[in-house]
Amino acid sequence: MHIIFHIKTTSPRIREVDLERVHAYIGQLVNEASCIHIWANGVEDHVHILCMLGREVTIAHLLEEVKRNSSRWIKNIDAYYHQFAWQSGYAAFSVSQSVVDKTLAYIKNQREHHKKRTFKDEYIDFLNLYNIEYDERYVFSD
Repeated sequence: MHIIFHIKTTSPRIREVDLERVHAYIGQLVNEASCIHIWANGVEDHVHILCMLGREVTIAHLLEEVKRNSSRWIKNIDAYYHQFAWQSGYAAFSVSQSVVDKTLAYIKNQREHHKKRTFKDEYIDFLNLYNIEYDERYVFSD
């Protein structure tokens, strides 16, 4: 699964100095939810996760656990994050075994990728690629 989620518009962004440990903690939460974490990465306003979903785990349950627990943990890093929150939505895409390496490289290269493209453009590209109908008024609302 390739999962993407974003912070709320009112939330403080994740500071670059904290990104690596936030992503590591998210990976730990994925494993604790009986899934197999492959990689988590992103930039200050969103996260990408590549993982294998456990046999008895729904995507909704995984994201509920990851977002709830990581939000609580992030708030304890520093007073700066006191108002930190993830948006309620997310996107989850199945990844064929034939493109796992390509997807992993894409996720690992987020810093460079987002020097050229905004999160909004990236997200809409994914929705269009997977032929997912959406209403832009709601996709990016908190």
